[in-house]
Amino acid sequence: MHRILNIPLMVILMGVGATAMLVPAFYGLAVNDHLSARAFGYSAFLFYFIVLMVGLATYNNKNRNVARSHLLALPLAYAGLPLMLAVPFNEAVRDTTFVNAYLEMVSSLTTTGATSFDDPARLRDSVHLWRALVGWMGGFFVWVTALAILAPKNLGGFEVISSATIGRGARKIEEHVRNTDPRALLLRYSQQLLPIYTGLTGALWLALILSGESAFVAACHAMSTLATSGISPIGGLENSTTGFPAELLIFIFFIFALTRQTFTPDTTKQGLRRLRNDPEFMLAGLIVLCVPAFLFFRHWLGAYDVDEQQNLSAALHAAWGSVFSVMSFLSTTGFSSADWELARNWSGLQTPGLVLVGLALVGGGVATTAGGVKLLRVYALYKHGLREMDKLVHPSSVGGAGALARHIRGQGAYVAWVFFMLFALSIALVMTALALTGLSFETATILTISALSTTGPLTQVASADPISFAALPEAAKLILSAAMVLGRLETLAIIALLNPEFWRQ
Repeated sequence: MHRILNIPLMVILMGVGATAMLVPAFYGLAVNDHLSARAFGYSAFLFYFIVLMVGLATYNNKNRNVARSHLLALPLAYAGLPLMLAVPFNEAVRDTTFVNAYLEMVSSLTTTGATSFDDPARLRDSVHLWRALVGWMGGFFVWVTALAILAPKNLGGFEVISSATIGRGARKIEEHVRNTDPRALLLRYSQQLLPIYTGLTGALWLALILSGESAFVAACHAMSTLATSGISPIGGLENSTTGFPAELLIFIFFIFALTRQTFTPDTTKQGLRRLRNDPEFMLAGLIVLCVPAFLFFRHWLGAYDVDEQQNLSAALHAAWGSVFSVMSFLSTTGFSSADWELARNWSGLQTPGLVLVGLALVGGGVATTAGGVKLLRVYALYKHGLREMDKLVHPSSVGGAGALARHIRGQGAYVAWVFFMLFALSIALVMTALALTGLSFETATILTISALSTTGPLTQVASADPISFAALPEAAKLILSAAMVLGRLETLAIIALLNPEFWRQ
């Protein structure tokens, strides 16, 4: 098994992608979708041959800095691997362009979940399965690389709780991680996390089937929930026939996108005690309680006076629609509740979708499949703000709560603010590029935030009218593809790769 790691990471990922093509190929044969079965089957064997040739040519190719090569492989994987994954998609969907297929695969692999096909019936079930499967694999890739590549380099949100230089080392309590070969870390975390990731997906799949969902739709929704891709073969949960039971099950599994303490092997043994003390989990809980309460109570008195009996039932549905949708967009999944439309009307806000835009910007936990700015960075700025207000009243006071808390309030808040500024700059640059393609200000804003926060379904709920990716010019689609990769990797990782000192190590 260790000999496989002598092959470059990009080649290994290509092999995994080629193997995954067999899943929709066999499914196509099972449901008599021979066109899709041939497209995925032939593509799998073609890329198997390419991977074999490239693997033999690069086997045991010595690299002076393996950690650097693995970090460099991340943007190459997110931007280059979809070129391969789009080939069977383009062959199975004959009435589309390769640019659309590429956008679809970048969106799936980065767990964004945006699609150019507004009508789900236009795609066969085998193609829907391929989209959900690529998104699921992209979510697992995020789990593994966050712990094996980004954490040792003090990136991906770990810089908030670390005193080491960004891009050059892990926390002091994890010196063994920094000195370990990244290839060994990739293998170890893959072996540890794959059973957890697969088991959670299987458990949600079975639970959705028991709730009354069909096996195929349940599988796609289960994979999309764990990967926070929001990909649905029926156009979203609002088109599901199961209603509240399925939404409740999916709501429970959103917790794995809010904090890594729920699945990381070295923390699961400590159980609920570690989760109860986790700042990301507590902050997420506060948001999920406060935002729906604001949407719910804003027009409660007015609605209650109209018709008490009818509005009591409507109030419960509106409350659930708000709670589910807030949790979904905070985790950057993007599933909307079937009761979200009722919640929109109940809130009385002209543009309640903007609330979901703000939630997607905040995002989920560090080292999870969620995108956005991340809860830990928001928490660091919040603690810094509290400390600054305390110093206004007591200028000579000394902050307590331990060394880690002091670091988060100080250096952690500083790097979090730097990331906020870089994220805002990224939004401005992408919006400018989209505006040059002819898009309006509102459309460019929503598309940019959707791509950078990896929340594709945001385009359907953020504005009064849904935004169609199919109507965008090809230049805009390519810009959004690059923005999705940037949002998935985060700006600090890109800057670390551009740092000359990083290449001198």
